[in-house]
Amino acid sequence: MYMTSIELLPLRDVSESCAPQIVDAITSEAADGLARQLKALADPTRLRLVSMVAAHPAAEACVCDLQEPLGLSQPTVSHHLKTLVDAGFLHREKRGTWAYYSLVPRALDRVAGLITTV
Repeated sequence: MYMTSIELLPLRDVSESCAPQIVDAITSEAADGLARQLKALADPTRLRLVSMVAAHPAAEACVCDLQEPLGLSQPTVSHHLKTLVDAGFLHREKRGTWAYYSLVPRALDRVAGLITTV
């Protein structure tokens, strides 16, 4: 003898719980800009350059000061520095035949904010 018992589960309206709850915290334009900045920093040589400029006693560094510690040629160092200038992290000042680089004030704050919120 077989007994079948069908127990029905109560139905619940889930349409409200499936409504999107995510709020866009960053605009598309801001995300594009931040992605370009992060891409500029996402290179070990560029991270070292930012660190070296920030740690320089004069708060600025000549490209000639940066070549030897990196073991790279002047054109290669200049290329990386230009990328950091274009991304808004470094300021470039030409003096004679040399260029001097300094950190743009508060330029790293946005990136630091991302790191500290993780």
